[in-house]
Order: sequence, then structure tokens, then C-alpha cells
Amino acid sequence: MKILISTDIEGVAGVFHAEQVRAGNGEYERARAWMTAEANAAVQGAIAGGAEEILVNDSHGGFRNLLPDGLDERARLVLGKPRYLGMMGGLEEGCDAVFMIGYHSRSQGRGVLAHTINSFAFSRVFINGMELGEAGLYGALAGEMGVPVILGTGDDVFISETRDTFPGAEWVQTKVAHGQGSGVTLSPAASRRAIAAAAETAVRNLKKQAPVPFHIPAPIECRLQTQSAALADLFCMWPTLERVDGVTLRFTTDSMQAAVRTLNSLAAMSFMLR
Repeated sequence: MKILISTDIEGVAGVFHAEQVRAGNGEYERARAWMTAEANAAVQGAIAGGAEEILVNDSHGGFRNLLPDGLDERARLVLGKPRYLGMMGGLEEGCDAVFMIGYHSRSQGRGVLAHTINSFAFSRVFINGMELGEAGLYGALAGEMGVPVILGTGDDVFISETRDTFPGAEWVQTKVAHGQGSGVTLSPAASRRAIAAAAETAVRNLKKQAPVPFHIPAPIECRLQTQSAALADLFCMWPTLERVDGVTLRFTTDSMQAAVRTLNSLAAMSFMLR
């Protein structure tokens, strides 16, 4: 049994401020160590539950935040970009299930450091009429490949937004959001213990009966609201994108993988306007 652990940072216990998620300062260095420790807790629990192989995907920012020399040696690490599957890099090796560790709520939500893919570029993302954040987008990408999400960790807003998308998954609430940059958190140690226990339960349950993956059938229509009209101007240089209004555009494609790759390409384009 092979598990992919996709690890973000905004949902990690103790993380509340933008300085903690951006390289170049001491607060980030501490936060990336907590991120690595939560990934290790998930590895520990997965192995205790019976997993035989584990990939840990660094899924934040430039995808090079986890500390390789701090990672549990029983896991392999997916680092760096660009990569076609983004936060689901590793699924191309053939995995049985996904953990989402340290995830956050979608843009325009009230969760801690809430955003969707790129906080500068994207305001809201809809797929076939459903508003989705990163968990929903990448969970649908995994589902398209036949892989279910069986564990999610992050704040209470992330869990309330996402729980119905992945029925049968285990959940760990690492903190309660009081706003974008405030709330009440578990200690890192308490969070790690809870994650390890939930990971073990998730893998044991998977061995009994795999849940149905979250799948969105094609054709895939993505309706995207940008953070400014200037961004919509830029993105609609792409010939297949249609302008709906000042800050809204849409495109249609034949798969979630293609939709996610397009969104990630638009996010990269947005750096022209920073």
C-alpha cells in the first residue's frame, strides 16, 4: 500500500502570519520545521496502520520548504517545481490514497491565511458550478486518477468547507480560526500526536474498504474570478480563455489535470504584475 502525503503550511499548528509562510525570516524557519514534523507524524501513523511505501509532497509555495534531513527516512520526498500534478505530485507513481496535511480554507473564506493557489491572483474558483479551494481542486485531480483522500488536517474552517467533499476521511483540527491571522491553536506536539493517530486510523480503514474518490466528470468548466481587472486583462491574453466581466473569466477543458495545470500557469503569469 502506497500513500501520498501532500503537505502545505498554512494549516500547520502554530502558523498564523504571512511571515511564517514566506522564506527569508526566522519565523518561516521555525514554521517549516513544524511543517516537517507534522509530515513525519503522518508518516509514522501511516506506517503504524500498515502502509508499505510513502511519498511526501512539499505542496507550499515554491515546493521546497520541507527539510529533507529532518524527514522520516522511511519516506521519499517530492520537491521543486514546475511539476504537472502540483500538490499531487507523486500520484504518477501509482498511489492508493492521499493525506492532505496542513491545508487551509479557500480564498474569501474566514480561515487562517485562506487563499486558493495564489492569493495575489485568484479570488474565487468554480469548477462545473462548485466553488473549490485547493483541497477540492486537487482532491478532484486525485479522484480523476482513481485515488481517494482519506485524511485532512488544518483549521476548523478548512474542515467545515471540505468534510462533505471527502466522506469517510479522517480529520484533525489543528486550530480554530478567529480570522485571517488569529485564532487558537494546538501545540505542535499535540497536533503531531493527533495527526499520527488519525493517519493510522485512516490507513487501517482503507485496508478494510476504500472510499469512493471525489470525481468531477468532464467536460470541466472553470469559472475564475481574479483579484483585479488588470489580472483578467493579462490572463485573457491566453486565447482559450473567455472574458465574462471585469474580473471574471472562464475556460473549458477535458480533464481536472488540464484545469489545474491551466490555473497554475495563470498563477505563474500573474508575477508579471507584482
